[in-house]
Amino acid sequence: MDRSKIPLDLIRKKLAAEAERAKHRLEKAKDILLGPLDTEIGATPHDIVYMEDRVRLKHYRPEGAPRLKAPLLLVHALFNRETVLDLQPDRSLVRHFLQEGAEVYLIDWGDPGPVDRYLTLDDHINGYLNNIVDFILSRHGLPNLNLMGMCMGGTFGVMYAALHPEKVRNLITVVAPTNFDTDKGLLHIWLKEIDADRLVDAFGNVPGNLLTISYLLLNPARLLFDKYVGFLENMDNKEFVENFIRMEKWIFDSPAVPGETLRQVIKDLYHDNLLIQSRMELGGARLDLKRLTMPLLNIYGQYDHLVPPEACQLLTQRVGSQDTEDICLDTGHIGIYVGSRFQKELVPRIAAWLKERD
Repeated sequence: MDRSKIPLDLIRKKLAAEAERAKHRLEKAKDILLGPLDTEIGATPHDIVYMEDRVRLKHYRPEGAPRLKAPLLLVHALFNRETVLDLQPDRSLVRHFLQEGAEVYLIDWGDPGPVDRYLTLDDHINGYLNNIVDFILSRHGLPNLNLMGMCMGGTFGVMYAALHPEKVRNLITVVAPTNFDTDKGLLHIWLKEIDADRLVDAFGNVPGNLLTISYLLLNPARLLFDKYVGFLENMDNKEFVENFIRMEKWIFDSPAVPGETLRQVIKDLYHDNLLIQSRMELGGARLDLKRLTMPLLNIYGQYDHLVPPEACQLLTQRVGSQDTEDICLDTGHIGIYVGSRFQKELVPRIAAWLKERD
């Protein structure tokens, strides 16, 4: 019986064809990477209408006449740039809200310097945030506005609404941690054990690069290896390359965080979990969640590795409002911000919810 033969000619032809395709891909990738690329982030036209110390307030005009009576104030976290909400034209929460007829304001927390080291949560909530809200209300001649907070910005929104409920018409929290007594996310496990005093005393303002590295190490396989493999596989696709660079620019441009603010976040929230228990105090006042009597929309991601559902779900059960809703989306933390499908579904849903309560 004849022994089966290995088809060497076919293998050589296939390898040659693969090599030729790889050559063409590399040539195209070289032209893309060395040519002009549109990688600007935060490009939606806006005006800076308020400034205080390092903090700036961006104002975006709606497309046509506003269809919501009350303006919408977006509050992002201190730990990375607000530009993730306006990453690129087709993946911009800001642009989608403008298309829904909202008049949008967005806080840029800026870059803390040595003078900001001793700023506390009280300075940010009762100081900067309250001053911005008062400015917007005075500008529009209104008693209250719609407040939407993302990530720790949503936690700030909850704190603010507990202290100044009369100034918040509707509150929206997006992937905002409020219950820190969970071991579902590696971030919560780490921060429960970290020595906040040693960290802040060593650095003062905690560097943004240190925080960025910490976030990446929460999921190194995906955030340090897999995404770059994906880049190599798609580097001959100009649109993919531009989107990839935009995201990398945002990730590696995290600002420092004022030391005393971070110390308080770690101790009062991650160590003692005071907020969800209505035991936290700012400026001598207790943050009683029962004072949140305004409509509340609470949105979080089923697969969020930074803020798992367990960190968000309790909020609607602890507030005083009779008009609450939880929305759990089948996405992760960043997917809610930049996922085109979720933006196209989520923003109209939020806008409809606001219009019903306008």
